[in-house]
Amino acid sequence: MPAMPILSPLEARVLGVLVEKQRTVPDTYPLSLNALTAGCNQKNSRDPVMNASEAEVNEALAGLRSHSLIIETTGSRVSRYAHNAERGLGLPTQSVALMAVLMLRGPQTVGELRINCERLHKFADISAVEGFLEELAARADGAMVVELPRQPGSRESRWAHLLCGEVAIPEPTAVAIRSTAADPDLVARVDALEAEVASLRTLVEELRGALQG
Repeated sequence: MPAMPILSPLEARVLGVLVEKQRTVPDTYPLSLNALTAGCNQKNSRDPVMNASEAEVNEALAGLRSHSLIIETTGSRVSRYAHNAERGLGLPTQSVALMAVLMLRGPQTVGELRINCERLHKFADISAVEGFLEELAARADGAMVVELPRQPGSRESRWAHLLCGEVAIPEPTAVAIRSTAADPDLVARVDALEAEVASLRTLVEELRGALQG
C-alpha cells in the first residue's frame, strides 16, 4: 500500500479535477493544460474557488508527477494529462471518487458525499459511503480522511481529506459553547415557548385584522 503523499492545495485540486473530468467529459479526456486550468478555476462545485494560472497548474502537475499521481501524453500537438490515483494512492475506484469530491468541494457530510459523487460513482446507500470512509480513515500507512467534530447545531458530522496535511478545526464560539452546554430540557422548554409566542402573535394579527375590517 503506497504511503500517503502530502500535496499542496492546488495539487489536490488538479488531481480532483482530473478524476472528475474522466467521468464527466470522457470525450475530451485526458485534459490539456488549458482545460485543466479552467477546471481548477470553476466557480461551481468548488470550495474554495481558486484563480490559478497555467504556470501554477503546470507546477502542480510537476509535483503530482513526482508522486506518480498523473500520466502525461504528448502524442498530439499539446500535452495532455490523466490521473493515476488508483495506482498512485493504492485505492479502489470508489475511494478515489470520494477523495476527489472532498478535494474539490471541501468537508462534507456522508449524505452530501453520496449525492456529490453521483457522476463519479453511484453508491448504493449511505452505509456504503460510510464503509469506504472508514477504510480510508483506518489505513495502516496513514489515514487519508478524518471525521471532523460535529458543529454546534448540526445533526451530522463532516469528513475531510488529509492529502494536504492535518485539517484546521475552528474553535467554537462562546455562543456555540453555551448552546452545546445547555440543558436539553431547558432547550425544549425554550423551543415550546417560542412556538407559543409565534402562535399568539399570529392570533393577535388575526384579531387586529378583524377589528380593522
